[in-house]
Amino acid sequence: MYMSYKKKETFDDRITEELAGHYREVLRLIGEDPAREGLLKTPLRVARSMQFLTKGYQEDGAEILRSAMFREEYHQMVVVKDIELYSMCEHHMLPFYGKAHVAYIPDGWITGLSKLARVVETYARRLQVQERLTVQIRDCIQETLHPLGVAVVIEAAHMCMQVRGVQKQNSVTTTSAFTGTFLKDIRTRNEFMTLIGANLH
Repeated sequence: MYMSYKKKETFDDRITEELAGHYREVLRLIGEDPAREGLLKTPLRVARSMQFLTKGYQEDGAEILRSAMFREEYHQMVVVKDIELYSMCEHHMLPFYGKAHVAYIPDGWITGLSKLARVVETYARRLQVQERLTVQIRDCIQETLHPLGVAVVIEAAHMCMQVRGVQKQNSVTTTSAFTGTFLKDIRTRNEFMTLIGANLH
């Protein structure tokens, strides 16, 4: 099974201009002069940046997996670890960043390894909480590939804890989500945790 899928990075001119207008007003409200030379193009840059940082809303994780989905009688664990992720906390709209470890046990279907990383990227590039992000990645893989089980672990540092609020620089949040064999068989779950464990904080 093969369906075409192309990565696109585009900016909607109408949305860009509307966002830029709002960011000009933000600059004014915080006490800056939007007409100052150094800030003249800032609203436009931020408008484009925000569209890039939230581009996951225009992407479909299942479509990404199906674009490289193949029949294969392989029933052992497939692990892709240390997938870099950058997301934005929906509570303060500040970044959180870290890595995801993803595994699944195929049951007739496999997908391209890079597609697992693309799924992480798709859901990370939205306003998020880490807990929901972990579950969305898990569910997308489970519902599309129908494997025997899926495991997702995310470790991330949150700038809302580092630069404001409690201002704790070295805190790391770890979340996990499992389905199927990873839930039912502790040996399988432990194997996964061992494979990724050397890199866990």
